[in-house]
Amino acid sequence: MPDEKSIRIDKYLWAVRIYKTRSSASEACRKGKILIKNVQVKPSRTITANEIITVKKPPVVFTYRVIEPLDNRVSAKLAGNYAEDITSDEEKLKLEIRPSDISGYRNSGTGRPTKRERRLIDRLREDISTD
Repeated sequence: MPDEKSIRIDKYLWAVRIYKTRSSASEACRKGKILIKNVQVKPSRTITANEIITVKKPPVVFTYRVIEPLDNRVSAKLAGNYAEDITSDEEKLKLEIRPSDISGYRNSGTGRPTKRERRLIDRLREDISTD
C-alpha cells in the first residue's frame, strides 16, 4: 500500500475544522484529549483512512472516522467529505443541557446587591438547586 496517504493528526484535525487552529489541535493532543484506539496520541502521530478518532471536548466526547487524510484546510461544506461524525446521539444531547443556575449577571452601574437583594438571590438559587 505505498499509495496510501498519511498525514499528521494535528494537521488533519485543523484541516477538517475540528479545531480552529493547528496549534490548538497540537495542544489538545499533548493534553491527552485526542485518542486513537483508546490510546492518547502525540501531534506527530500519522493517520490513515478509516481510523477512528476520539476527541474530548467537555462535556462531549466526539467520535470521527477518517474518510481521507488531507493536509490543506478545506471549507466547512467540504470538511464532511474527509471526516465522518459518528458521535452517539446521547453525547450530542449533552451540548443542549445547560445548567439551570442564575448567571449572577448585573447591569452596569447598579453596584453591589443590598443585603435584602442578596437574601432573595440566595433563596432563588436554593429553590433552583432543590428542583
